[in-house]
Amino acid sequence: MPNEKKVAFITCVNSDYWYDECLLYLKSLKIPEGMTAEIIPIRGAKSMTSGYNEAMKKSDAKYKIYLHQDTFIVNKNIVADLVKIFSDESIGVVGMIGCVCLPKSGVWWDGMRTYGRVLHACEPESVVDSECMEPEGDWQEVEAVDGLFLATQYDLFWREDLFDGWHLYDTSLCKENQRVGRKVVVPNQTEDFWCIHCPKEKSLDPAYRKYQKIFLREYGDELHPEV
Repeated sequence: MPNEKKVAFITCVNSDYWYDECLLYLKSLKIPEGMTAEIIPIRGAKSMTSGYNEAMKKSDAKYKIYLHQDTFIVNKNIVADLVKIFSDESIGVVGMIGCVCLPKSGVWWDGMRTYGRVLHACEPESVVDSECMEPEGDWQEVEAVDGLFLATQYDLFWREDLFDGWHLYDTSLCKENQRVGRKVVVPNQTEDFWCIHCPKEKSLDPAYRKYQKIFLREYGDELHPEV
């Protein structure tokens, strides 16, 4: 049985420079009374999905937060906020930013209606508050969210049989949750953003197109793009 009083923070790590910074933020979070937290770094993972599956099997925590090593959580009350959202048992995944309906491309940021908020600090002198629409209530149901931060309350196999690299694993998890009738949501961040993301500016990895084709082959018939 999952431990309902426990949260796990899971990260695939290949840079101690970024992960050390990530840890500073994790260790300053407020853990609700009666709850415990564990931090699980996975090093040398062959893919994001294999690393996450490895960590998932290691932890009995009901609440698992999968985050990139360059994602810094600034909402110190995030655990309590997530537990409140997950009190709705139909919710399987909480992400920071995503789209209501995936377009034909399967790429969430191409969607017509995007919700959420993330502070992007790509370069030292370039900080961008990537703010989309905000939910009217505590959260907004979406079809897919970005993998910089993914919180779950149910363990579900990450599709390493399909996504054996570093792309589309996040959108796949969203679709797998929807296949079993669970919602994917973005929280209301009107008061302030919950996470800082510090990705390096770079061109799209050529491997992305490979996994995009795999994603569309697996889930394409389940998409209902807005026009």
